[in-house]
Amino acid sequence: MIRALDISSSALTAQRVRLDVIAGNIANAEATHQEDGTPAPYRRRFVTFMTGDGRGGPGVHVGGVYADPSPFREKYDPGHIDADEQGYVQLPNVSITMEYVDALAASRAYEANAAMVNVTRSMIQQALRLLA
Repeated sequence: MIRALDISSSALTAQRVRLDVIAGNIANAEATHQEDGTPAPYRRRFVTFMTGDGRGGPGVHVGGVYADPSPFREKYDPGHIDADEQGYVQLPNVSITMEYVDALAASRAYEANAAMVNVTRSMIQQALRLLA
């Protein structure tokens, strides 16, 4: 039963990383400059999961956090400091709607794994009561 706890806790960690990345995407949805000040839009990031805990055991772990190669959005705003000669500004390839949907899915997965931890803990307590 301890193995079930390990599996659920690895999933909790993976979903937390996913939610952190989604929060970063939402926070930078309008950023037209990089952290160092260079004029380039923020590129959306996404998380991939891999089976196993990274040490050959059961569970799941984050395979990586990657930049989304999809094209940037363009918006006509000739008064913007980063507008090109035609008045268009390149904005991050972040869709708030999609990020919200991903956040809901990650949140539900997190809740399901937290519930699994509680069920497993309850089973361990009942087993200990039976043995005592």
